[in-house]
Amino acid sequence: MTIRNPILRGFNPDPSIVRVGDDYYLATSTFEWMPGVQIHHSRDLADWRLVARPLNRPSQIDLRGDPDSCGVWAADLSYVGGRFHLVYTDVKRYGRTTVDGAVGASLRDFHNYWVWSDRIDGDWSDPVHLNSSGFDPALFHDDDGRSWLLNMLWDHRPGRPRFGGIVVQELDLRAGRLTGERHNIFGGTPLGFTEGPHLYKRDGWYHLLVAEGGTERNHAVVMARSRHLFGPYEVHPDGPVLTAQGRPAAALQRTGHGDLVDTPAGATWLVYLCGRPLPASDRCVLGRETAIQPVVWGDDGWLRTRDGTAMPMGEVPSDATCATAAQIDERTDFAGATLPDAFQWLRTPCPDDIFSLSARPGWLRLHGRETIGSHFTQSLVARRQQAFRYSAETLLDYRPDTFQQAAGLVCYYNSSKFHYLHITADDDGGRVLQVLSALPVGDGTSAITAPITIGAGPVALRVEVDHEALRCGYRVGDAGEWQWLDETFAADLLSDEATIAGLPNFTGTFVGMACQDVSGAGKPADFRYFHYMER
Repeated sequence: MTIRNPILRGFNPDPSIVRVGDDYYLATSTFEWMPGVQIHHSRDLADWRLVARPLNRPSQIDLRGDPDSCGVWAADLSYVGGRFHLVYTDVKRYGRTTVDGAVGASLRDFHNYWVWSDRIDGDWSDPVHLNSSGFDPALFHDDDGRSWLLNMLWDHRPGRPRFGGIVVQELDLRAGRLTGERHNIFGGTPLGFTEGPHLYKRDGWYHLLVAEGGTERNHAVVMARSRHLFGPYEVHPDGPVLTAQGRPAAALQRTGHGDLVDTPAGATWLVYLCGRPLPASDRCVLGRETAIQPVVWGDDGWLRTRDGTAMPMGEVPSDATCATAAQIDERTDFAGATLPDAFQWLRTPCPDDIFSLSARPGWLRLHGRETIGSHFTQSLVARRQQAFRYSAETLLDYRPDTFQQAAGLVCYYNSSKFHYLHITADDDGGRVLQVLSALPVGDGTSAITAPITIGAGPVALRVEVDHEALRCGYRVGDAGEWQWLDETFAADLLSDEATIAGLPNFTGTFVGMACQDVSGAGKPADFRYFHYMER
């Protein structure tokens, strides 16, 4: 069989992997999307199934107010003493990067937390705050029984490099707190942006793996080693262990932020994030995804790709007995008591405030809440875009009373870039259909199509995406011909690369359902089904 990268398609960045017996568990970041952190399970490193989203209750997490592309960063998963451990960052303020690097923009809030569970799919503990000195925390469990917390050090001072190196401090797992001094063990290489640390011990060496070069086209996996935990660390003589930098022909770009795992037979595999740019616009609408490939330890004790080129592999020979994921054709009829695994929502740890599966059995009810661009309580439920060509449709039963109420189908990257096919009311109270687009142009702008009058009854809404192009259609009722809007919308604007200057873009495009009521009346909208089909 062949593993076709990426193994986790669509927005699934910052992979952290651990093996327990014959089981592999892989955690990825969720940023402002709830519940927090995705954990997938595999037995063969090829086929992965979502088994847990551990941060799922108000006592654990509250992302309301977190800016776009903030929230839960770089979750690290480990296992020791019969218990799973997860450390992660909750980013509360990012600031806006300026050309002159003004100190106000560099004042950022990164809070690092630790949770644990005896079962991967069990109830995880309430979080313990560890520090706020930087982001990308990771745990290293040494063979002497001691555990250590690593994270990058953020330096906000003018004239200093923002990425101030990798620091380590002992974590007392029994006492539940950091102890001893903090040590800065690695200042990075000239690639800069040293982050995403992981530490391993092999043959008496401490091997430090970091991400460098920034999470764009210069991204790289870099390694260094030392005989002592606190260093000094010698950088790999070959340069990056894995990178697509300067290799435009590579199918996988932006490769970096990796983690290692050993199989029961002793083979070593590297998981890492990657991006697949659209062929024409060179933009990554799917965000940062997760890939995997085997690596080998050389006679000199350094890690390399199997061919020694440090190139990412699009296809990897495998002993897996099952094929990797095929195209998705998934229709969800909202007949169950819980939201299907494919769907997430934004920021709030109180989902009952924004949606219900019981208020109208067989329908998903979204309660009208804040604007489509809100960073607090926004009623939006969506799933990842995982292919360049797909269609999505839903049946909406909704009768707005005022122009301040709207509901519909949305292709959403963040609050500054989306295309929203929605029903609202005109000044006379009649129902109209429009597309509202938030566009990452200049400091941000918006556009809206001319209103289309539609009759009474449920309305089916549909979007079709073909690489850079998006079109919208509708039909009154659940049968008949689709009526297509004249406009073609720019799907590639919903990407990491299309951005308002200075703002972070670390997630990916979602497609789903939304409902707003800025009058405060909370007018709900009911959705009968959601059908996502890759083409």
